[in-house]
Amino acid sequence: MAGRLIIMNSISVLLLSAVLISCTHVTEKNSASTRPGSNDMADLNRYLVQKDRERIQNYIERKNLRMTETRTGLWYQILKEGEGETFGEKDLVIIDYECSLLDGTRCYSSRDTGPRELILGRSEMEAGLNEGLRLLKPGSEAIFIIPPFLAYGLVGDRRLIPPRAVLFYSVTAKKK
Repeated sequence: MAGRLIIMNSISVLLLSAVLISCTHVTEKNSASTRPGSNDMADLNRYLVQKDRERIQNYIERKNLRMTETRTGLWYQILKEGEGETFGEKDLVIIDYECSLLDGTRCYSSRDTGPRELILGRSEMEAGLNEGLRLLKPGSEAIFIIPPFLAYGLVGDRRLIPPRAVLFYSVTAKKK
C-alpha cells in the first residue's frame, strides 16, 4: 500500500512537471511573435521583392538600358530632358504612353485610348507612375520599369495586367 502511494505521488509530480514545462514553452513561443506566421509573411514578401528586382535587372542587362533605381524600387531612364521645373504635387500632366509587360505584351497605350490626363497625387494611378512623373519636366521622354508592389500588386488590374506583373512604361509628358 505504501509502495502504491509513492508510485501515485511520483506519477502526479511527473504529470504536474510536464504540464508546467509545456505551458512555459507555449508562453515563450507566443511572446516571440505577436501573430502566428507574421515572420513567414515578411520573409515571403522580401523574397518576392528580391526576385522581382532580379528579373528587372536581367531585363535591363539584356536590353542594354542605362536605368537608375530610386529608393522605393522604381527604375527609370530619362531619354529626353524636358524644360522648366519638374512636375510636382497637384500638377495636371498629360502623357502619351505605352504600358507593357517585360515580355513585350502591350497592355495599354495612348494610341488606343488617347493621351491620359493625370493630377499628380490626386488621380488614381500606379504609385510607381506617380513617382516617375515627378522626376520629369514638361516635354520629357522617359521609360519606367515598375515592380508589382508599386503597380497592381498581387491581383493585377483584373483586365489586361496579370497578378504580380512588372510593368514597362514608355512616356512622353506635357503640362496642361
